[in-house]
This record gives sequence, structure tokens and C-alpha cells, in this order.
Amino acid sequence: MGEFDLIKRFFTRPTPNAVLGVGDDCALLQPSPGMHMAISTDMLVSGRHFFPDVDPRALGHKSLAVNLSDLAACGAKPVAFTLALALPAADGAWLEPFSQGLLALADLHGCELIGGDTTQGPLNICITVFGEVPRGQALLRSGAQAGDDIYVSGTLGDANLALTQLLHERQDIAGSPAVALDAPDLAQARQRLEWPTPRVALGMALRGIATAAADISDGLLGDLGHILERSGTGATLNADIAFGLLGAHRYSEATARLLANPALRQTVLRHVLSGGDDYELVFTAPVHQRAAVQAAALTSHTPVQRIGQIEALPGLRLHDAQGRLLNLDFHAFDHFAAAA
Repeated sequence: MGEFDLIKRFFTRPTPNAVLGVGDDCALLQPSPGMHMAISTDMLVSGRHFFPDVDPRALGHKSLAVNLSDLAACGAKPVAFTLALALPAADGAWLEPFSQGLLALADLHGCELIGGDTTQGPLNICITVFGEVPRGQALLRSGAQAGDDIYVSGTLGDANLALTQLLHERQDIAGSPAVALDAPDLAQARQRLEWPTPRVALGMALRGIATAAADISDGLLGDLGHILERSGTGATLNADIAFGLLGAHRYSEATARLLANPALRQTVLRHVLSGGDDYELVFTAPVHQRAAVQAAALTSHTPVQRIGQIEALPGLRLHDAQGRLLNLDFHAFDHFAAAA
């Protein structure tokens, strides 16, 4: 199977929302009147972002999901995407489920594949996604104000717990990881790792409500830290919520059980606060918008939880239930620091 046969068979589809889709040197998009175009790119590299033997259908899904998560953090509606794909071989048995996972999520969000590139080489997937957001309504990292509430969507920690255990098993490390999941809990956590849900509907519902937002790809503390840096603010997180003492829905049942174990709490908290791969949203909103935030959560069918407050004093602080400052020596994921 040649390059153009591969493209035609697996990735060429009608693109009614694009002026011109797959087949020319360039695709053509026409932004809707009064809209800004939101654009983001993410690259996934075999052995770095996913296991080489991962289910290709799951990989297709996640490849687009991580990009849609960026649009969600901007409050943008998905429109189209391009796919650059390096493949060791033109293997139809692998490409069929990969394209199915990719395009099923694209269809769910009305996001059209309009072009890209293929070449031979180590497996590498690079997607650029395009979305639309009304002028002046984009959610940015730079808008948080002192006094704003801080929220997170969905659940945190499961994906990194699964990743840590799978890495431990695959690297044939003696003994068990510090936090070991049984088979059913690992299967549930692995679902969160390999099939993340981009919070597009929530991001769009937060237009005009949230003052700042980011998606949680490298860990809550790190991605919230980006908001604080760009906004010139600080924050305090509430330990009673961070430890899962208010509202068990903040975590999966497995993570909630682990957090309830005093011997494991600090280790599990590290996964929750700095683990990454959650692809949830962290966002800020004024206190007077609390009812509107809950309405946005309901209309988007996405649970959200208030976890802290933006402050004028720079820095990120975590207090326990007694008001004592906790150690925050947790670091977000960094590709080059991790490789050093």
C-alpha cells in the first residue's frame, strides 16, 4: 500500500464545513463571522507518550482527544484538524482501528480531517486542531483575579496511577509500586489513561463565566501554575477538598479509598496533584458566578469542584484542614527535565 492509497483508504472523507479538504497542497477554512480561530498542536511519540503495543483504536482516540482538550480550555468549538503521521510500515491491520478511534471522536465533536502528511519512520503522531470562539470570549490563562474561585472538572489521579503501575510492570522492576491497584481498579484507571474525555462542552459553557482556564495535561499544580504565572497572581488550595474529604465524586472509588489510607495519602496526593494525563480543566471564576459555574457543569454533564481561591500574593499554597501549610515539593511533568 502506497502513501496516497493509505490516505485515500483510511483518512479521506467528505468535509462539508471546509472550503477545501484533503487532496490539495493546502486545505481552506472560512472562519464564521465574528469568530476567532483557535489553533493548537500536540505530538505523540511512541515510547514517550504511549506504549508501542497500545490498542491502536485507543491511540487514535487519545491522539485527537489531547488536542480537543486544548480547544476546551480555550472555550472553542472544534471545526477541523490535520494529521501528520510517521509509520514504521503501511500496516492496514493497525491503520484500520487507529483511524476508527480517531474519526469516531472527530465525528462526536463535528471536527473534520482536512489534510496532513504521512511518511515512513518511528511511530509519531502530530495533530493540529482548529476551533472557533466568539471574539472576546476566548478563555485564556491570563485572566485570573484575586478573589476568584478555582475549580477542576472530572476526576484526577487515576491516569497517572495507571501509568506508574504499567511502567513498573513493563520495566520488570522488582516488588510492587508504592501504590498498587488490583486488576479491576487498574482496568478502570487505564481507561482514564488511554481514553480521556476532552471537556469541550464545559469549556464552551464557561464562556463569559470563567476568567482563566487551562487543561490538565502535566498535573494540576503545574497547569494551575501556568495560570498563576500568566495572571500575575497566587493561590491557596483547600486540603479538605484535595484530600477528598468533601465530596467523594472528586475521585474514582479506587483513588478515594487510597486517599483514605493515612499510610498512602501523601503518595496518592502526589499522583492527584502532579501526575498529569487527566485532560480535565482547571479554571477560575468570580465568587458571584458560582451558580453560573454549576449551571455550566449541569448543561455540559461534567462534574466540577471548587478547590481553592486566587490570591494577590504570588505562589501556590496548600493548607491542611487545621490551616497548616503542607509541603508542595511536587513537580509537574516536563519532557526535557524527565529525560535529563
